Amino acid sequence: MIGYAVRRLLMLVPVFLAVSVVIFLILHLIPGDPIDNLIRIGSSPAQREIIAQRYGLDRSLPEQYFIWLGNVLRGDLGTAIVGQRPVSTMILQALPYSLALGGAALLFSASLGILLGVIAAWKRDGWADQLIMGGVLLGSTMPTFWLGLLMILLFSVHLGWFPVSGARNWQSLVLPVLTIGLAGTALVARVTRVAMIEAQQRDFVMLLHAKGLPRWRIHLGHVLRHALTAVVTILALRIGWILGGAVTVEVVFARPGLGTLLIKALNQHDYPVVQASLLMLAMAVMLGTLLGDLIQAALDPRVRTAMS
Repeated sequence: MIGYAVRRLLMLVPVFLAVSVVIFLILHLIPGDPIDNLIRIGSSPAQREIIAQRYGLDRSLPEQYFIWLGNVLRGDLGTAIVGQRPVSTMILQALPYSLALGGAALLFSASLGILLGVIAAWKRDGWADQLIMGGVLLGSTMPTFWLGLLMILLFSVHLGWFPVSGARNWQSLVLPVLTIGLAGTALVARVTRVAMIEAQQRDFVMLLHAKGLPRWRIHLGHVLRHALTAVVTILALRIGWILGGAVTVEVVFARPGLGTLLIKALNQHDYPVVQASLLMLAMAVMLGTLLGDLIQAALDPRVRTAMS
């Protein structure tokens, strides 16, 4: 198992390098310049050149990339050009809000998704199954930003139950969690239902029925436990995607998280902040994928054998 984990970790190295190149090039090829936010209207080209030299923007793109990558590998994310603050400090201040939102959304989608999947598999092809799967299909196709606006309109504007924006208390976390969690609930419910239906067709289930065990005990004590292998893997893969999906939701609900920091830095073309934020999101997806593979390998020896 340790050898498999090391091999999977080493496979992330070229992925990380490729992602860093894409992030750097896309950002620098977008029209605009952070210097525009620093100079005054009517400044001379000489003043612009001085600022460009100060932040290394006068160098070639390959040279800028390798300097930035070398600093990142040493743990130095640079200094914000516009904000004039260490980027690592800005990330550390914003990250707890995004982690709290992503963690709560993951817990919500896992709990509700598994519950709905169990009910759908128990009532297979019945009205409850059709109702749940219909709602799941609707939830999975609904854009998160649109769902967030509907949540604000209904629960904040009309009913006044929750605040419209901010992150002052736990109540301000409810609507963003529901907005992100409902999409994840749909995926978890579908995977749980399919995995349980497949598990019900295994020989050990027929043996348990032959022994006279109650159907509910077989369904919850044995079939669900067998199906959780696929569910846990999906949940691990969702870690990075939920953190990435929080970007849009944080902007909709005006939460001071990584998404708000990223959008603000994009508007200012603040290269170090945008690069660090995007790199953090990409690493969350990569680490979530790694965790999902490790969990699947731990639960299924065939995966380890295939990689050996």
